[in-house]
Amino acid sequence: MNQTDPTPTALESRTALHDRLHSPSAARNRDVIANVLSRVLPDQAEVLEIGSGTGEHAVAACHLRPDITWQPSDPDREARASQAAWASEASGAIRAPLEIDLLRPETVEVIDGFDALVCMNVIHIAPWAVAEALVSLAARKLRPGGVVVLYGPYKLGKATAPSNLQFDASLKSRNPAWGVRDLEAVIALFAGQGLVLDARVEMPANNLSLVFVPSSSRPGSTR
Repeated sequence: MNQTDPTPTALESRTALHDRLHSPSAARNRDVIANVLSRVLPDQAEVLEIGSGTGEHAVAACHLRPDITWQPSDPDREARASQAAWASEASGAIRAPLEIDLLRPETVEVIDGFDALVCMNVIHIAPWAVAEALVSLAARKLRPGGVVVLYGPYKLGKATAPSNLQFDASLKSRNPAWGVRDLEAVIALFAGQGLVLDARVEMPANNLSLVFVPSSSRPGSTR
């Protein structure tokens, strides 16, 4: 049955058609994010996405890069149903979604190696332990020549956009363990696991795309 009732998922109201959820934020940013992913993902990459939400970003990325395969995941059952429904738009490039919760180690054990780890708009609406588990996963499972791509808002010290400071306060009012993360803290977290920042891409609405690679593949990289 067709539905148009708003579905309160994550931090926005989403609409649904059959099992497909439609995200207003994804509609605004999926193309610009897909363009970044298209440039940085390795050839023939097997991509693992953590916290895939509606699944719309996977479709946009696979349309630009038909050589890749995409493994979506999410701890939320409704989100996984949406990802499975959207997968039909990608000609088999998107696999059946996995139930992965980084704070439940037993759900991570099913993960094999991957060429790219993608995580968008997750670490600010989760405890810091999720970021730590994400980096640990990348350090253990990322194949040689692989990349990790994060997308979202960050604090930049005195240069932090006022909108991101307001967003940070709003998040913490919902859950004290949430919050817009300090960019330097994220970079240091990755560096502690041998992953260095290779690219920082300015995105619309004061967001960033961050690309990390193993330090062995980019000796001395500090970008």
